[in-house]
Amino acid sequence: MIAQDADPAITNLQPWMQQLGEGVDARPYGHPSEYEAHVVRRNVEWLTADPVSSVNFTPLHELDGIITPNGLCFERHHSGIAEVDPAEHRVMINGLVETPLVFTMADLMRFPRVNRVHFLECAANSGMEWAGAQLNGCQFTHGMIHNVQYTGVPLRLLLEEAGVRTDGKWLLAEGADAAAMTRSIPMEKALDDCLVAFKMNGEALRPEQGYPVRLVVPGWEGNMWVKWLRRLEVGDQPWEHREETSKYTDLLDNGKARKFTWEMDAKSVITNPSPQAPITHGKGPLVITGIAWSGRGTIPRVDVTTDGGMTWNAARMSGPSFNKSMHRFYYEMDWDGSPLLLQSRAMDSTGYVQPTKDMLRKVRGENSIYHNNGIQTWSVNENGEAENVEIS
Repeated sequence: MIAQDADPAITNLQPWMQQLGEGVDARPYGHPSEYEAHVVRRNVEWLTADPVSSVNFTPLHELDGIITPNGLCFERHHSGIAEVDPAEHRVMINGLVETPLVFTMADLMRFPRVNRVHFLECAANSGMEWAGAQLNGCQFTHGMIHNVQYTGVPLRLLLEEAGVRTDGKWLLAEGADAAAMTRSIPMEKALDDCLVAFKMNGEALRPEQGYPVRLVVPGWEGNMWVKWLRRLEVGDQPWEHREETSKYTDLLDNGKARKFTWEMDAKSVITNPSPQAPITHGKGPLVITGIAWSGRGTIPRVDVTTDGGMTWNAARMSGPSFNKSMHRFYYEMDWDGSPLLLQSRAMDSTGYVQPTKDMLRKVRGENSIYHNNGIQTWSVNENGEAENVEIS
């Protein structure tokens, strides 16, 4: 921070200081600086057999605040990206309703709309970590999540238009992609806070995020947020399809599986420092930052430890606190160059406290894939390099 003599970055005229740049029409849809080209979604090639049915990860360590840019929101597809013509797309409501209906996109735009900020987290986020520290970077351990502002029509209004019969207790949401993704949703949730969304962060959904319309199921696992939404069927019981029986259930040690575990429990992760974002400035002032979220409310408090849980300190919460949304926290300290064991521990507005991985394993064992919200540990050495480790 102290000014140095004859720093060429100050004393020399740089090229951009001596020549005209591109005009206003050169980039009709803006894009990041060329010096930020490394900030991209990334996949782990060995996780799946083919990238068409796969996942990539949000670069959490490169972001700040709580809003995820549209071009960095993680993707999860079961049959690749469906490129849907909105003029030819329809959303149908059928089943146990008084009046089966079909909506065009123009029809949907005539209903009252709302704007809400919510996180979307895949139930398999951090799933590889059940068996111990596996992936070296928060992009890969926690990057199956994003947080954006959705604009859409409350699902309740569409169901009221169709007239749900008294025996209509469940809703089947179906996507228009080749996988024909389907999930059963309790009617109570459908009538509560679900949206049929067509915009995110103010612009149209990206194709990889379900363009032209998707379901938003706040606080619940991402597989239920059906993309390219084409049909909503009302029934009197769950459909027991693949994504709620053989998948997205929690296998226990005794061979039985928990199912319908929709809500995402309170969770947090330190994004900086982390394996992909080491400390490069040496000793002195250090800003530790990360994100926290809960499918049951807000996050009023996050604690941070630098010694593996022997002592905890309250982090500073900064930015808006929305229901079922990401929250940003900071912890400032003076680093003396000693090794660190960094952890964060979130508490949500219901009083629930994020558990350790060992606490989770005592209840569910190590066979599970989904809903791992255990505390994450980064080990930072004297050089500022960080590594994924597990201590509890």
